[in-house]
Amino acid sequence: MTKQPFTIFGKDRPSRWLVTCDHATNHVPDWIGGGSLGIAAEDMARHIAYDVGAAGLAEALALKLDAPALLSDFSRLVIDPNRGADDPTLIMRIYDGTVIPANRDIDEAGRAERIARLYRPYHDAYAALAAAHPARAICAIHSFTPQLRGRPPRPWQVGVLYSHRDERLGPELVRISRDQGWITGDNEPYSGHLEGDSIDQHALAHGRPNVLIEIRNDLIRDAAGQALWAAKLADVLPALLESAGI
Repeated sequence: MTKQPFTIFGKDRPSRWLVTCDHATNHVPDWIGGGSLGIAAEDMARHIAYDVGAAGLAEALALKLDAPALLSDFSRLVIDPNRGADDPTLIMRIYDGTVIPANRDIDEAGRAERIARLYRPYHDAYAALAAAHPARAICAIHSFTPQLRGRPPRPWQVGVLYSHRDERLGPELVRISRDQGWITGDNEPYSGHLEGDSIDQHALAHGRPNVLIEIRNDLIRDAAGQALWAAKLADVLPALLESAGI
């Protein structure tokens, strides 16, 4: 049986929340370069290959919310599930100063294979889980590096990202997070709207309430940090829906 390019935890949990992690792992399937993209192990351990700590946080948060969780099982450098299928950054050739040899000369056939074997099955699973609850709300978990090469340090502990097309939850979560004393970025360290990304496909296109939460990855590198932030977020997310009246 072919291994699916995603993992689902608690498929039948009753919460209206669906917790997702688009960049859960740095795994490279063995049918791509024998399991290697041609970059050093230390680069594969960096944020360029996956969202460090995000998988453990997403799994722990979903358990506390009694919610299903969907985690990718392929590196964002193989193909980025948080991009539209026609996005030029879907398969990155260089990222934060690192050239990706296995991607540098990829052709249309190679791109189509990665879409068919990895990207599309992940999004099919996402769509099914999102549709499984009539009042589904989506919480996407990501992490960000404290500093990109040659760029200023990022001071935030938490980034709350949301689209201008749906501001029902994002601004309120920013307020709640700051009330908790967390150093919180409002659509930082980057904008929360990207055409064709996962939230656009599975939340905005269907009118589902949503929020994307970024945690600085030095805070969630280990299980203790992941458990701590899962507890923090689980304390505020249920009230978020109530305060928004949805």
